[in-house]
Amino acid sequence: MFFGTPAIAVPALLALGDGAEVCAVVCQPDRAAGRGLSLTPPAVKVAAERLGLEVLQPLKLKDGELARQIRERRPDVALVMAYGRILPKDVLEAPRLGCLNLHASLLPEYRGAAPIQRCLMDGRTETGMCLMQMDEGLDTGDVLTRRQIPIGPAENLEQLSARLAELAAEMTRSDLPRFLRGELSPIPQDHARATHAPPLTAADLPLHFVRSAQALHDQVRALAPKPGAECSISRAGAPSRRLRVLETRVAPEREAEADGLDQGELLLTKKQVFVKTGAGVLELLVGQAEGKKVLPASQLLQGRTLQGGDRLLAAQPT
Repeated sequence: MFFGTPAIAVPALLALGDGAEVCAVVCQPDRAAGRGLSLTPPAVKVAAERLGLEVLQPLKLKDGELARQIRERRPDVALVMAYGRILPKDVLEAPRLGCLNLHASLLPEYRGAAPIQRCLMDGRTETGMCLMQMDEGLDTGDVLTRRQIPIGPAENLEQLSARLAELAAEMTRSDLPRFLRGELSPIPQDHARATHAPPLTAADLPLHFVRSAQALHDQVRALAPKPGAECSISRAGAPSRRLRVLETRVAPEREAEADGLDQGELLLTKKQVFVKTGAGVLELLVGQAEGKKVLPASQLLQGRTLQGGDRLLAAQPT
């Protein structure tokens, strides 16, 4: 069986389907999405239905019904990736060989719901994927295999997620068969070294320009393209407007020119936007004004979304 919900889990499902008989796929229920708030199926459900696989979308996990459905289908093992809910003991024990999880961090670091985002926010230069045995804790089980990859200095959430998704697929093809053949030895995690990656909240989105240019750059790429880091454009005599910042660059070559500016003040050229931070200068490369299209900095200047005298402030969480 396969458990997963968002798009990052789809390559692992496809890889599993190539090499195993998948008796069912479990994902979270359809959710309201878009302007019309119509019910939208998760990406894993869409992929599973294209493969002709049975899809289960339980509302509850602790009433014993899902464990019963699993036992009825008699899977050897369940593979879990980004399912989004903690599995109770009866579900974990229902497959003959238990449940394995593909987790997008180098455990015991970044246990939890948002390992990719938190890793990028922290400015880490490497991450990876672990195949682990699941227990009742939050990503606390023994590790079977791990793969490490570097993180590019400008790589964002979408780009890194895509690479990790393909790494998960590769591990599904190569490491899962090794587990089934009994070739992998579980390695307990060092719980004293554990760090956590809690879900994102509205408080993670605002850009506080008292922080360093590097920290702000890491925050922007950790949230790009969705949900996007945010700030407010403050302009004399005009109401403040919200700006999503989707791509940035640390610009040490502009520090001398920005000397004397306050944090959040802009330094503009004909086609470029720079902002003074608590330490260094940040170049804004791509942004989206409230209600407008995503645009490069040159077009934000052309349309006077940003202009001389503006200041960027942390947006109030909504």
